[in-house]
Amino acid sequence: MQRQKVVGRGEKAGVSSSSNGGGEVDVVAEMMGVIEAVGLNVGYRRTQRKECLNLVRRLKLLLPLLEEIKEIGNYKLVSSEALKTSLVNLDKALLGAKKLLKKCSSGSKIYLAMESEAVMSSFHAVYDKLNQALDDLPYDELGISVEVKEQVELTRMQLKRAKRRTDTQDIELAMDMMVVFSKKDDRNADSAILERLASKLELHAIPELKAEEVAVRKLVKERGVQNAESIQQIKDLLEKFKQIAGVDETIVLDGPFSSKSLQRCRSLLIPHEFLCPITLEIMVDPVIVATGQTYERESIQKWLNSNHRTCPKTGQHLDHLSLASNFALKNLIQQWCEKNNYELPKKDACSGSDGISAELIEEISSLVQNLSSCEFEVRREAIKKIRMLAKENPDYRILIANYGGIPPLVQLLSYQDSNIQEHAVTALLNLSIDETNKILVAREGAIPAIVEILQHGTNEARENSAAALFSLSMLDENKVLIGALDAIRPLVHLLQNGTVRGKKDAATALFNLSLNQTNKSRAIKAGIIPALLHLVEEKNLGMIDEALSILLLLASHPEGRKEIGKLPFIKTLVEIIRHGTPKNKECALSVLLQLGLHNSSIILAALQYGVYEHLVELAKSGTNRAQRKANSILQHISKYEHIP
Repeated sequence: MQRQKVVGRGEKAGVSSSSNGGGEVDVVAEMMGVIEAVGLNVGYRRTQRKECLNLVRRLKLLLPLLEEIKEIGNYKLVSSEALKTSLVNLDKALLGAKKLLKKCSSGSKIYLAMESEAVMSSFHAVYDKLNQALDDLPYDELGISVEVKEQVELTRMQLKRAKRRTDTQDIELAMDMMVVFSKKDDRNADSAILERLASKLELHAIPELKAEEVAVRKLVKERGVQNAESIQQIKDLLEKFKQIAGVDETIVLDGPFSSKSLQRCRSLLIPHEFLCPITLEIMVDPVIVATGQTYERESIQKWLNSNHRTCPKTGQHLDHLSLASNFALKNLIQQWCEKNNYELPKKDACSGSDGISAELIEEISSLVQNLSSCEFEVRREAIKKIRMLAKENPDYRILIANYGGIPPLVQLLSYQDSNIQEHAVTALLNLSIDETNKILVAREGAIPAIVEILQHGTNEARENSAAALFSLSMLDENKVLIGALDAIRPLVHLLQNGTVRGKKDAATALFNLSLNQTNKSRAIKAGIIPALLHLVEEKNLGMIDEALSILLLLASHPEGRKEIGKLPFIKTLVEIIRHGTPKNKECALSVLLQLGLHNSSIILAALQYGVYEHLVELAKSGTNRAQRKANSILQHISKYEHIP
């Protein structure tokens, strides 16, 4: 049925379909229809958007080739079995590309992020099939023009180059996912990472979250995820994203309704217009936003306080953030409740218009003023309290910033008392969890002072300075500034000499900073590689994955490869591949592959240390990622004669 539709589209474009051998022409029409269809796709998932757009652009370059083949006529197309076979293979490759692009436009965003490497492998497989099909076409027999042949050759070169490119955004996202899903790292509950992930995956608006739940249900139904643990991870993360957006709803992947929906069945008789679009509960204090939509005041205020500037229902940008009480609807709701003997939920009388108590708002305002007090104890207590409030709640972070808390905190970074410095840098760390606050903290000139504390502060202050630099370095412009201010050297020192938590904070900051090419060179000169190699060998620290993740980044730098690829480390990598945890093995294989692609002697050394049999085993029974990496290394090994 699908083929019939595509062929029909081709016929409208002028492709004839005779009863005698028209099948090959129909295949050409189908291929043109596929390229036309993928060109209309929009809204690719952020994690694969760049790759999708590049693939679509390359597919469009094939249209002139198909146009010339279409003009040849049936008598030539049916005269060659080789031509018919090559056309069918090209058709299959294009359909595979179409299927992959559809997956990247409507699939689960969380799953596509978790399996970004697998998805990239799918792109590479499509590139290979397209290249092979294009290589098999008998261009001379078809009489294809020189100009079109040159364009096809250009497309093939682009497909080959695409296989060699590494997208650092995938690596950065993978690091966040690794921390969130880590069972040992206590930062996995930190809302900073969750908020950042929600933003990266574009899962912070209500319509986006609803679409994601539909995609996850479809994924499970199609058995696209075989691992039960992966299913649970996706479910848990989606629930956390919903909580951030103010939707408290449990997800049941194998049923038609969530448990919250089942609980609400009794309220389905309530008129739809009386329900808040965010919570789906009857509204007590309905308010109108700039788009004209009505929400429960507390729910929409929580949405706005989380730095959203769009209407949850329509997705439109809000021209202003004022909320107008919808008195007419409120009266209708009250009348309906009286008539149907329905009791409205009680609203906290001492809450402010945003759901935060007026008393707390007054307290925050007072605390910000006390940051500039002449009395040491008043100032110290204010900064301690602000540090705690900024850690507790996203709304508090916004309020503290709105009431002018960031400038005095930045000034206190240079205060002579080490205790004040420690509280100030930690308070700014907690405030910087909010994306807007990241910009404000950097704009106030905090980064040089944070680097100074990293160099000379107390142990806890140095650790929290490293964590603050990690948070601030999520913005690319801050990566450049932090590296230029020589922060990498003290971070490497903390990585070598800090507590376990200090080492972890330094590692996450260094990972983020090393996404910048200039910072890679700085980190290598600062001695990061010996420090990382020590972490890999020190198994008790539990930082093998973090160290290997940074080494993988540095292995893309020539100086990094030179220092990493020494024989003792290759032996260590083989030992990890042999005895490490599944995650350890994945990371070790990734580093070995990256090194081996640039230096064949490294692969030969790994073979001497006995890696081959373990590669074969992992290629068959390892995790999905381990299988892919092991197979890639085995393919690379097959180029040499030194196979055991």
